[in-house]
Amino acid sequence: MFRPVLRSQVLFDVIVAVLLTALIGLAQAPRSDALQSLVVVVLLGGALALRRTAPGLALVIAWAGAIAQMVMGLGLEAADFLIAGVMYTTSAYGSNRTRWWGLASAFLGAVVAAGYLGLQEYFGRYSLDGPFATYPSQLMREAVQTAAYFVVVLAILLLPWLAGLVRRVRSAARMSREAQLLAERDAARADRAVAVEQERVRIARDMHDIVAHSLAVVIAQADGARYALKADPDIADQALTTISGTARRALGDVRELLGALRHEQGTAPTPEIDDIEQLVTEMRDIGLDVDVERDGDPSALPTTTQLAVYRIVQESLTNAYKHGQRGTPVHARLTYRPDTVEIQVVNERADDGRAGPGTGHGLVGMRERATMTGGTMTAGPRGDAFVVAVRMPAVPASGQMPRDRITSTHQEHTAR
Repeated sequence: MFRPVLRSQVLFDVIVAVLLTALIGLAQAPRSDALQSLVVVVLLGGALALRRTAPGLALVIAWAGAIAQMVMGLGLEAADFLIAGVMYTTSAYGSNRTRWWGLASAFLGAVVAAGYLGLQEYFGRYSLDGPFATYPSQLMREAVQTAAYFVVVLAILLLPWLAGLVRRVRSAARMSREAQLLAERDAARADRAVAVEQERVRIARDMHDIVAHSLAVVIAQADGARYALKADPDIADQALTTISGTARRALGDVRELLGALRHEQGTAPTPEIDDIEQLVTEMRDIGLDVDVERDGDPSALPTTTQLAVYRIVQESLTNAYKHGQRGTPVHARLTYRPDTVEIQVVNERADDGRAGPGTGHGLVGMRERATMTGGTMTAGPRGDAFVVAVRMPAVPASGQMPRDRITSTHQEHTAR
């Protein structure tokens, strides 16, 4: 019966009801039937005070006030307009049953009030001990008068009920929209989490190949060192050096694998810096005008750094092809320094209304690559162009050995 409402709302309703009751009561004080009208005012004022806390109970009290008004023979009172507030809340805040009872009360109340006021008007003109209306014109006049009462009372009762219904529908629509926005936000978070997880899985697959290669090198060098220990200690020393470097690199790879789940996927060769040329050729074959500028020597980069460079360039060119302006060149600059690697890919943004680069999951994966190697990445519009800029350390903090030192040592031992 009672709804949970704020204390401030209850206080507001009570103050408004008390003020209106006091004003109407003072205005009717000089009347001879002031006491009877005061009873009606108090009942309807009480219904108004409870209209939001208990809409059903307020409707019952309003009916009680209306019935008391008719029993005491009172005419149309100013307090009757307080019923409009009760009708509004029955549809705006009441339960389904209360809302439909409010609608029924609007029509039933209009019929009862029109009949009561019509009879009161009739007996005001024709007393019980005098002549009654007998002419058709007199009867028609009374019927029209009663119909007019019906229309007026129905408007007073039904219009607030309809206004409350509109308020209820708008509130439900707003709540539905908020729920939809919340669901969309949760879906966006889930999509981002999926994108990050998918990229980590791909990283885990690539790292798996690197670690497997490193362990194979360690095993081969250990076997060679065992056989060469007595015959040629220098070869054994070189093999142990190779084992140390390879194990250090494998340890760094294992550290990067932590936090990424390894799903069942097919094995694939690990891309290297030299594979970027083939990647550029493939992108040119599908119609992307790529201009690559290189500065420095990447041969000494660790495996994971080379892999990260390849993947970032690959994703940047893919985004430029999918979302950039067709027919315009894409400029890629790769700068290899002793301590850092810098990547910059610039393409012109599309002006045909298509979504620009970065609207999907590509940027999430590239940022994950850069972060896991200890680097940083920025991506976004710059004038009419879209720029992806990545800066990462040449040798990650995990202590990996450069690729050429391990490979050359292993090849030298094999030749011997």
